[in-house]
Order: sequence, then structure tokens, then C-alpha cells
Amino acid sequence: MAITEDAPPGADVDRPGPPPDHEGRRLSSPLLLTLILLGAVLAQSPIRGLLGTPLMQSWMTVFVAVTVQALPFLVLGVLLSAAIAVFVPASFFARALPRRPALAIPVAGLAGAVLPGCECASVPVAGALVRRGVTPAAALAFLLSAPAINPVVLTATAIAFPGHPEMVVARFAASLLVACAMGWLWQRLGRTDWLRPPAHGTHEGATRGEAFWGAVRHDVMHAGGFLVLGATAAATLKAAVPATWLREAAGNPLVSVLALAVLAVLLSICSEADAFVAASLTQFSPTAKLVFLVVGPMIDLKLFAMQAGTFGRTFALRFAPATFALAVIGAVLTGAVLL
Repeated sequence: MAITEDAPPGADVDRPGPPPDHEGRRLSSPLLLTLILLGAVLAQSPIRGLLGTPLMQSWMTVFVAVTVQALPFLVLGVLLSAAIAVFVPASFFARALPRRPALAIPVAGLAGAVLPGCECASVPVAGALVRRGVTPAAALAFLLSAPAINPVVLTATAIAFPGHPEMVVARFAASLLVACAMGWLWQRLGRTDWLRPPAHGTHEGATRGEAFWGAVRHDVMHAGGFLVLGATAAATLKAAVPATWLREAAGNPLVSVLALAVLAVLLSICSEADAFVAASLTQFSPTAKLVFLVVGPMIDLKLFAMQAGTFGRTFALRFAPATFALAVIGAVLTGAVLL
């Protein structure tokens, strides 16, 4: 821009003026943290009294238990996810799985037996499989089967139900059946615009090690936040549900099945610990306990939050109800035959 005639000598009209003083008015993260800590110190007496109530103690116990149980397996899943994304070539999956999606689904479902982790590990791994070109139906079958049929979970089930090997067989069969059924259902009715594939940065110019740790940091922050959100909701509902509801529900076979199915969703227990909880529900039938063991690893509060964060809310709002319905039906049918 040229200097106008009205400009004073030596003035540079092209030079921008000083920027508005937005920095001074912006609430930065350190300042926000300082204000929160200051408020906590000033209100420590009411906070101490609130945390000392039985309701809050129950809430904190459930929240810490869900988070501590899930976090190691979340980290395991994140490490596997990053390893798959960085070190495993995309051509590997084309060779490992059958070309026909209908056959790739049961193969991927059976592959879930080799991952010694819980549902928190399967979500990021399934996301990595989708990123590497695996058909979503096969990845979703793996996501549902891995938490329920891996050796660690089946061993825990056998220990929780001593002298009842049929419970282990029923859990394996029902979980694999539901996982494959959901994969085939998605292959038949699923739409690509319902699924938001997870994506990482390209990490251009980075070494494999740098790309690996970059992917780990991304997934820990992303999936970990949704895990905390799900644990918060689970703890809130657990603390608010009266214990007498369980005793009343156990008297009716239909109500007992639905009650334990809903309870599995609300409690959000790690799949490696849920068998001991199911075994402690002595007032319920074996079929109702099987429903609890099949539904929990496939859909609960923290899983819904993590699936929404990984694959998109549109996907989760459709996938979760269908999974819940098929898990209940599959567990009841399997229990009628094997238990």
C-alpha cells in the first residue's frame, strides 16, 4: 500500500498497529489451576465434610476401582494400537484375514482369544485395525470378542465358578456367537457414514520410534479422558441404586435377566474381575449370571464413552443398543442349552 498524501512524513501505514491486549485478559491453564487450588484450600472444611459422607465414600470407591482396574489394560491396548499403526504393514492384514468379509468376521472373532486384556484394551486395538484397512465388520467382531474369550478372562471365570466348567464354556460360546452376529449385522446393515474412522497424524519426517510414541500420547489422552468420563457415570449410578432392588429382581426370571444385563452396563466392571462379582450374586440363576458376563464386556458406560470417542457418537448410538439386545438374546439362548 502506498503512503497517502495525508500521512505525516516518515509514517509507515503498512506497519500494523499493536495487537489488542487479549493475552492479558485470557484465562490460561496455570492461572485456572491456581484458582481451583485456591478455592479448594478456602473451602476445605465443607469439602472434607462432603467427602466423609457414606454416599461419597461409596462413589469414590467405585470410581477408583473402575479406573484402577481399567487403566493398565487401557495402556496395554494403546501400546498395541500404536505398534499396529507404526510397525505392522497394512498388507499383513490382507494376508491374515480371508478376503470375503463374511469369513473374515469369525476369524477376527477367534483372534480375540489371543489378547490378554479387557474391553479397555480392545477399543484402541480395533481402531488401529480399521486404520490399517481391516474391514470394519471384522474389527468390530474382534472388539466384542477379545474382552470375553481371552485366556485370562476364561481362567478367572473358572476360578470364580469352581466345579462348574459349563459356565466357562457357555461364556466362550455366547460371547463369540454375539461378536460374530454383530459383525455380520454390521456387514449387512452398517453404513460408512455412521462410522468415523480414527485417524492419526501422518508423522511426516519422524522416525518409527517418534511416530510410535506420538501415537501412544494421542491415544492415552483421547481414550483416557473417555475412560474417566465413563467411570464417573458408573460411580454415580452405583452409589444411587438401592441394594434392595437386586433382591426384588431376583425373584422373577425375566426381570432377573434384564436386571443383571442393566447392572452389567451400569457397573462397568473390568472383564477380568466381573466373574467374581457374578459369582457373588447367589440369589440369581446361572442364566442371569451368564447374561451379566456376556453383556458387561461388550457394552457398559465406559465402553460406550470410549467407542463414541474412537469411532464417533453416531456409530455408538446405533452400535450399543444393537449389541445390548443381541448379547442378552445370545446369552439366554446359550444358557438354555448349556446351563
